[in-house]
Amino acid sequence: MFLKIKNNIEKELHAYIGAINKLYALNKLSPVLFKSIKEFICRDGKRVRPVLFCIGYLGFSKKTPPGLYRSALSLELLHDFMLVHDDIIDKSDQRRGKPAMHTLLKASLKQNNKIKFSGEDLGIVAGDVMYAMALDAFLCVKEDLLRKEKALKKLFLAALYTGSGEFIELLLGTKPIEKVTQKDIYKIYDYKTANYTFASPLTMGAELAGAKQPQIKRLYSYGMLLGRAFQIKDDIIGIFGAVKDIGKPNLTDIKEAKRTLLVWYAFHHACKKDKLLIKRIMENAVTQDAQLIKMRAIITNTGALTYAQNQIKQLYKQASNQIRNLNMRREYKQALDRFSQQILKT
Repeated sequence: MFLKIKNNIEKELHAYIGAINKLYALNKLSPVLFKSIKEFICRDGKRVRPVLFCIGYLGFSKKTPPGLYRSALSLELLHDFMLVHDDIIDKSDQRRGKPAMHTLLKASLKQNNKIKFSGEDLGIVAGDVMYAMALDAFLCVKEDLLRKEKALKKLFLAALYTGSGEFIELLLGTKPIEKVTQKDIYKIYDYKTANYTFASPLTMGAELAGAKQPQIKRLYSYGMLLGRAFQIKDDIIGIFGAVKDIGKPNLTDIKEAKRTLLVWYAFHHACKKDKLLIKRIMENAVTQDAQLIKMRAIITNTGALTYAQNQIKQLYKQASNQIRNLNMRREYKQALDRFSQQILKT
C-alpha cells in the first residue's frame, strides 16, 4: 500500500513541475532557479510526509478526491524548503548524496567574480520559492472548504513549529552540555521531527477527510511518539551508519556539536577524562576525526547506544497503543503499524 501511494506521489511530483512552470513560467523567469528547484525536489526520497498525509485521509474516507496527491506534495515541498535552509545553517555541502541547493547555485556563479552575493543567498531565496509552491500545491485538492481550511491550518502550524524547533536547537547549542536536559532534547525532537514528519501529515489528512476529533487526537499522539523514536534512530544512524545510507558523512552530528540523546546520556555516564573530551567537542574546540571516532566509542561504552535503542522500543510500544483502538479503515491501520516497524529497524 505504501509503495503504491509513493508511486502515485512520484508521478504527481513530476507532473507538478511541468504544471507549475506552465502556470507561472518559472523557466522564463529564471532558467537557473527552475532547473535547480526541479533537480532538487525530484531527487530520490522516502516521501514519508506526503504518503502519511494520504494514509491519514484514505484511512477515514472511501473516496480519493481529485487533487489529493497533488495536495500531498505540499508536505514534500515544505520539507525541501526546510532542507535547503538547514543545509545553509549547518554549512553542509551535500543533500541526499548530491550537492546541496546552495552548492548547486554557487556553481552557477563561478563565471562572475564581481558579484556581491553568494550561493547561500540564492539558496535562501530558492527555499522561499519552494515554500510558496508548497502552499500552491495544497490548494489543489477538491474537498469540503471548511475541512480544507482546518487541514491548511495544520500545514501552517507544521512550518511554524519546525522553524521554532530549529531556532531552539541553535540556541541550545550555546548551552553547556552539563546543563542540557533530556527534556530539552525531546522538545527539539518533538518540534523538528515528530510534529512535522509524522503527527502533522497524518492529522492533516484525517482532518481533510472529516475524521472525528478524538480520532485525530489519537493519531496525533501516535505521530508524536513515533517521531521521537524515529529521531533517536536517525541520531544512531548519523553516528554509526554507513555514508552511502546517510547521504552525507557520518559523525556530522557530533562534528556540528548537536545535543542529541546519545551525547546527553554518554556525558552523564562517562568518566572524568571522557567528559572533558565531550565538553571540548560540544564547544567546537575539537573536530579532528580521531577524536570524533573516540566520541563514538564513548557513546557505545557508556551504554548510551543501548539506552537509546531501549527508548525506541518503549516509544514504539506507546505509539502502537494509541492506534490499537483507532476507528480507522483496517487496511490503513495495519499499514501504519507495518510502517512503524519498518522505519524503526536498527
